[in-house]
Amino acid sequence: QVQLVESGGGLVQAGGSLRLSCTASGSIFSINNMAWYRQAPEKQRELVAGLTRGGTTNYADSVQGRFTISRDKNTVYLQMNSLRPEDTAVYYCNVDLTSLFEGRGNYWGQGTQVTVSS
Repeated sequence: QVQLVESGGGLVQAGGSLRLSCTASGSIFSINNMAWYRQAPEKQRELVAGLTRGGTTNYADSVQGRFTISRDKNTVYLQMNSLRPEDTAVYYCNVDLTSLFEGRGNYWGQGTQVTVSS
């Protein structure tokens, strides 16, 4: 069974920084793509940043130049700098991986709250 565990959310003032982490564990054969999404109250979940297995990254226009996605083995990070109140949301990691027993699948973390005060 595969699990994703997130950490690193919290309360920060505008202009501050946070680093989110998400570690995949369990019966993993290989990891394909990794990404971070966020969902603010009464809004749809949106893609924040993505990272392909080959190392290609993509970012939402609203976070370009402020956020950085990276990976170390089975952990994906989201470094968030120059945070703004509009970045307040629950952040979810998403991993596209191949499990030893269940084949390829898409998995979500439990979500971590990021609150940016003005």
